[in-house]
Amino acid sequence: MSLPAPPSPTLTMAPGEKIKAKIKKNLPVTGPQAPTIKELMRWYCLNTNTHGCRRIVVSRGRLRRLLWILFTLTAVALIFWQCALLISSFYTVSVSIKVHFQKLDFPAVTICNINPYKYSAVRDLLADLERETRAALKTLYGFSEITHRKRREAESRSSAREGKFLNLVPLLTFDTSETGKARDFRTGRKRKVNGKIIHKASDVMHVHDSKEVVGFQLCSNDTSSCAVYTFSSGINAIQEWYKLHYMNIMAQVSLEKKINMSYSAEELLVTCFFDGVSCDARNFTRSHHPMYGNCYTFNNRQNETILSTSMGGSEYGLQVILYINEEEYNPFLVSSTGAKVIVHRQDQYPFIEDMGTEIETAMATSIGMHLTESFKLSEPYSQCTEDWRDVPVMNIYNATYSLQICLHSCFQAKMVENCGCAQYSQPLPQGANYCNYQQHPNWMYCYYQLHQAFVREELGCQSVCKEACSFKEWTLTTSLAQWPSEVSEKWLLSVLTWDQRQLINRKLNKTDLAKLLIYYKDLNQRSIMESPANSIEMLLSNIGGQLGLWMSCSVVCVIEIIEVFFIDSLSIIARHQWHKAKGWWARRQAPPCPEAPPSPQGQDNPGLVIDDDLPTFTSALRLPPAPAAQVPGTPPPRYNTLRLERAFASQLTDTQVPAES
Repeated sequence: MSLPAPPSPTLTMAPGEKIKAKIKKNLPVTGPQAPTIKELMRWYCLNTNTHGCRRIVVSRGRLRRLLWILFTLTAVALIFWQCALLISSFYTVSVSIKVHFQKLDFPAVTICNINPYKYSAVRDLLADLERETRAALKTLYGFSEITHRKRREAESRSSAREGKFLNLVPLLTFDTSETGKARDFRTGRKRKVNGKIIHKASDVMHVHDSKEVVGFQLCSNDTSSCAVYTFSSGINAIQEWYKLHYMNIMAQVSLEKKINMSYSAEELLVTCFFDGVSCDARNFTRSHHPMYGNCYTFNNRQNETILSTSMGGSEYGLQVILYINEEEYNPFLVSSTGAKVIVHRQDQYPFIEDMGTEIETAMATSIGMHLTESFKLSEPYSQCTEDWRDVPVMNIYNATYSLQICLHSCFQAKMVENCGCAQYSQPLPQGANYCNYQQHPNWMYCYYQLHQAFVREELGCQSVCKEACSFKEWTLTTSLAQWPSEVSEKWLLSVLTWDQRQLINRKLNKTDLAKLLIYYKDLNQRSIMESPANSIEMLLSNIGGQLGLWMSCSVVCVIEIIEVFFIDSLSIIARHQWHKAKGWWARRQAPPCPEAPPSPQGQDNPGLVIDDDLPTFTSALRLPPAPAAQVPGTPPPRYNTLRLERAFASQLTDTQVPAES
């Protein structure tokens, strides 16, 4: 037996309650409680203080509304663009330049002879190398006292047939018309050349084409991989070949012996004056450079004191006369005479081979200085560093950080890692040895391969090394004058020869001497300082100006936009999803509906359908027409049997029902 269906809540509701429920249902709901996002956006546009949004809603005509939509979106896009520019340019700097006039500290000055060691002291060590070098020159270029070419080539080949240096690194001549072949100097025969050919000419400038070029071949231990280095000039090829073997020989000599083979301070420095006061070798500090021998530094913070100069001009700087001694020069290692000088801070390492200035013999070289001190901002404003802490490279120099120190330290670390030894021309890392062929047969090939990779920035040193945030830089202006003059040459050289008679047992020549003057041109110190160009206050002010310019908006309007577009919109979406999920769950948990009892057969009168709401004129017009069949008539009601429901009477108190008589 099926149970009857429960009565509908609408049917059990009193007539007055039904009217109130329908009115509440049909009233529009606006504001954050709007049922849809469309209604929420309409409410926001009508109530916001930003210009343009209200005009989108209240404008009449489709064209005007589209124009206001376009204007508003354009203004919003311009605001985002300008704010993005302001934020992206936040970490910019402003540069200020200040000029101070004050007493300046004199920099450290390091002086080295271009020739590292006395030729008489190293001649025995380099005898075999020089013999093979001279033989190579005879074979390649034919300068000799022997005029007959066949006899000259035969003599040169016989003198170098057993040469160990040419066996290690053979010198080759290449004919550009024949690819893959070269003539071996030692045997005089042509041989096949396998391996990558690297031309050491300039890649920027066009070098004139030559029919024959000179080079040498470097191979690994197992000779499985080789590289051929050619040069556009035979001078460069011979000097580079000689330098390789020279470093190999000198790397096996002890440091104490090399110091004794180089020039002493008393030999190099003939006279010295600073700020009008006499000085001597005791005011210089010795350091040893592998490629320049003994170097001497003036004002190297001895006794924790730094000398300063009281006036600008050459009379108040450093004046020295150097004894170059050209007779002791190695003819194959260096091709010029003179000295190298570098100006640097007291706590910096002097990279004499990279930044040194050469001074000539028989000349007076005047170097005027201007001091510039720079201070840069570190991250996030720039990629500079204040010390070694954020640079993953070990410092092998006893000096403060600089970009060159980092690059050289990185290259030395790569040499030790890949070749098992350190490059001879730089300081020795802790726990490593200098490269030499006896202990490291593969070092020459490894060194050149790493050097090529370093130039092409493939070792990663350029990416990890950073510029220093603060540094001092001396701008140098060099001028030359003939010294000594012809009228003073005779007496000046005689006096200097007499002064140096205990160290030099011969008469001095002007080509053995060089004069150096280093001074401040003036005492103006220029300071270049970086400071932040923006601050948080300026950024907020600029963003507020953009909001007010394009949409007459303030911070409160921005908060309102965040509330409506993010909080209320997400709330509406979540509410819809919740109702949908709740309905789905209710349908899943509801029991199956029982079958309705069969309706009695008969004719239904559409006019007798009971409506929950009171009929109106409009609803009466929508009633279906009466069927064609004749509906039995309904007898007229008996008015004395009509009764008003108490509930209706209680709801409508103004209705008075007359008592039945």
